[in-house]
Amino acid sequence: MWEEPKGDARMSRVEQMPGTDREGRPSPIDVHVGSRIRLRRTLLGMSQERLGEALGLTFQQVQKYERGVNRVGASRLFDLSRVLDVPISFFFDDLPDSLANTLDPPVSRRIGGFADKGEGFGDDTLSRRETLELVRAYYRITDPAVRKRVFELIKSMGPADAT
Repeated sequence: MWEEPKGDARMSRVEQMPGTDREGRPSPIDVHVGSRIRLRRTLLGMSQERLGEALGLTFQQVQKYERGVNRVGASRLFDLSRVLDVPISFFFDDLPDSLANTLDPPVSRRIGGFADKGEGFGDDTLSRRETLELVRAYYRITDPAVRKRVFELIKSMGPADAT
């Protein structure tokens, strides 16, 4: 008959769950990686179901990755980078300074890419539905010359660059 360990040898269920802190919340890094998976999937106009099929997963498993509830292992991260057509570093881009600075050495020094110093967004601009719809609509323009003209038009409507 099995007997539950007593005293210090006993661990709560929350402490045994990989990728969670003592209060049972997902790791902030896992949440960040999940949000980057969701961002890229949405930018591509891909459903959770379709991503799951490409990875041999259910859409529920994809949901758990995107919420950070399930930690993404190295081989799964490799598969995600292939299916979503991004480098692995993409999933760590824009990692908040509060998380990056807790690691030794800080992540921002080890990982190059879109989130290099000064290039990130301080708000949720890339996660907004409006931004995602605009990007999808832009890439639905099949004629490269028209797409370039739309790009130039949008740039001309914004403030002049300081450079």
